[in-house]
Amino acid sequence: MWRICSALPLGVLAAVSLAACSSSSFPGAPSASQGIIQNRLVPAIPLVNQNGTPTTLASFRGKTIMLAPMLSLCQEVCPLTTENLLLMQRAINKAGLSKQVAIVEYSVDPGRDSPSRLDAYAKLTGASWTLLTGDQANVTAMNAFFYVSAQKVAEGSPPQTDWWTHQALTYDINHSDGFFIIDSSGHEKFATSATPDVSSHSLPTALKQMLDDQGMQNLNDPRANGQTWTVGQALSALGWVVHHNIPAVT
Repeated sequence: MWRICSALPLGVLAAVSLAACSSSSFPGAPSASQGIIQNRLVPAIPLVNQNGTPTTLASFRGKTIMLAPMLSLCQEVCPLTTENLLLMQRAINKAGLSKQVAIVEYSVDPGRDSPSRLDAYAKLTGASWTLLTGDQANVTAMNAFFYVSAQKVAEGSPPQTDWWTHQALTYDINHSDGFFIIDSSGHEKFATSATPDVSSHSLPTALKQMLDDQGMQNLNDPRANGQTWTVGQALSALGWVVHHNIPAVT
């Protein structure tokens, strides 16, 4: 059915144009309870992707980036982040935004996360996006800019098993969580340190097997650790930046 707006008086047209004539409504800005709205130019810190190709976040210029810190041997939160990102990628694809939006994760564990390990992680989990690593100095620079804390700590007892080498793990990395949205001009627009909430759907076996006892607690009771983010909330924040409604895919 056609909507004829030009026949309306100008005053009435101005009042109802958004509601009656717009087919491109998009979410408003995230609330302060969800994270921080800002406008910071992101530096071009040298990194390398899972294919071994040198790159920087500046190489994504022209695309909006959904960026998250991770490590492939994380046992508490990262597998949950990966699950939410998998659902977000499906929603982005379905909305026809795959050429406008890029999901990217960078490792806070460069000592173990080589490009080949990250490539294996992508194949194991189904992550179809860019995974980044680099030398310690450049990863530290990434952490500093995005206010990500990362600290090497002792592995639990008994230790978890490395899913790739099948050897016992010797250490873990405690790190802050959340995600960052960088617009197409390379400016960070939104940041949150919330933890992912995946309670609305089942976690795939490959990801669930990575979790230790704390990870299982995070899976079953995500709000116990404070602020959380859901796929719907992240898609809304992303939609605000790209000026597009991105419905969640069930």
